[in-house]
Amino acid sequence: MKLKKYKFKKVQSTNDIALRLIELGKLNGAILTEYQTKGRGQRGNKWISKKGNLFMTIFFEINKKLSIKKITSLNILLIKKIISKQIKSEITTKLPNDILVDKKKVCGILQEIYFKNNIKFLVLGIGINIINSPNVIKYETTCLNNYSKKKINKIKLFNEIKLNYERNLKFFKK
Repeated sequence: MKLKKYKFKKVQSTNDIALRLIELGKLNGAILTEYQTKGRGQRGNKWISKKGNLFMTIFFEINKKLSIKKITSLNILLIKKIISKQIKSEITTKLPNDILVDKKKVCGILQEIYFKNNIKFLVLGIGINIINSPNVIKYETTCLNNYSKKKINKIKLFNEIKLNYERNLKFFKK
């Protein structure tokens, strides 16, 4: 199944856009924006959106019986696999939703479950530091271009993530 692309210059939150699209009857999509004014992280934390980085949300219908543990495992596996194609450094995770390079956060994933008309949706926000990283007091951050010989293209990375989810949607339907 193809995920419909939605592109924006600036939004408050790509996850909020996905929730609005679901309310309008859209069953799936991949949202990309250049900038978020109110990006969200886990447990109500703010996601700092630095220009040039990747801010996206993918949403689609999932099996009602699929556990959050299984969903988290699938998402971490898919995103780690894509990032590992971009860089050669060791990639680790800090559960439930952070991907690290050299013990520094490079990616955050915000998973939200949403029900509409008895359909269970996964709304998956993905933020990846590509060209720069925010200064965060609680933990160190980094960006992919620090570990890559060539500049990583945000649009190509978005398209690769979208394609990878399209190929693996069946695992969310089981």
